[in-house]
Amino acid sequence: SAASDVYKRQPVHAVEDVTFGVKPGERFGIVGESGCGTTTTAMTILRLIKPPAYVDRGRVLLNGTDLLALDDESMHRRRWSEVSMVMQGAMNSLSPVTRVRQQIVDAITTHEGKAPGRILEKRVRDLLGVVGLPGQTADLFPHELSGGMKQRVCIAMAIALSPKLIVADEPTSSLDVVTQRVVIQTLIEVQERLGASLILIGHDMGLQAQIVQRMGVMYAGRMVETGNVEQIYSDPLHPYTQLLIESIPSVRERKMPRGIPGLPPSLLHPPPGCLFEARCPLAMDVCRQVIPPLRELKPGHFAACHLY
Repeated sequence: SAASDVYKRQPVHAVEDVTFGVKPGERFGIVGESGCGTTTTAMTILRLIKPPAYVDRGRVLLNGTDLLALDDESMHRRRWSEVSMVMQGAMNSLSPVTRVRQQIVDAITTHEGKAPGRILEKRVRDLLGVVGLPGQTADLFPHELSGGMKQRVCIAMAIALSPKLIVADEPTSSLDVVTQRVVIQTLIEVQERLGASLILIGHDMGLQAQIVQRMGVMYAGRMVETGNVEQIYSDPLHPYTQLLIESIPSVRERKMPRGIPGLPPSLLHPPPGCLFEARCPLAMDVCRQVIPPLRELKPGHFAACHLY
């Protein structure tokens, strides 16, 4: 079709110029609207993006090793054992025709080789216990589990080989608020138990504020602000971050949450300047011409904005 020919001629940069670091044992959050590149960033870290998508430049360093430079076999060995992922939508992450036990066992034996059945059985039950599920959950199929139980099975699989980095992509999507709390609490407990780092991706700024220590805000495939939680919420620098915070409903202040008018720009034909300019209430002439770089404006607090 004509549309597909356009995409063949001109690549769409779904994620570009995204830089952030995660310290050992730290919880780092990434927030942004749907389509802003958060999930693509997560999939890129584990090299799970599929053709026609590809990475044309950049590095993903894990303990000094560039994951993007590894061959397929070396990267395969590092998934689950060094870096793992809790996918968005637990039902899509689990095989509907395989019992929970076998799915966890497969994750273990694929990397560690075969082991006696009694040892694997104990590991499966121990993992389920860590995430707060009874041992008999191993005998069930995914469709026999609730949404929260399925997500906790995914967490058990993600920590099966004690990785140093866990990437959780919207782990509470499609769950009610009570179940969200259980799943998030489970994720925090296992992360602290392993001493692992956690990258938590989501749209809920309020939820992120309760969980992470530092966070980054993405817009239209770019990181526009990073800092610790106190900095981001008490002194947001980027207008997009300010509007995201104003859109959070408050039980203390009786006022309507403020929405952000408009939509993110098309990444096939992005505007020449700041990608947020068309929706920004503080836009200036320079914003229409020059993309602002991400700069450290205060100690540990970075923002990409021409206001500073």
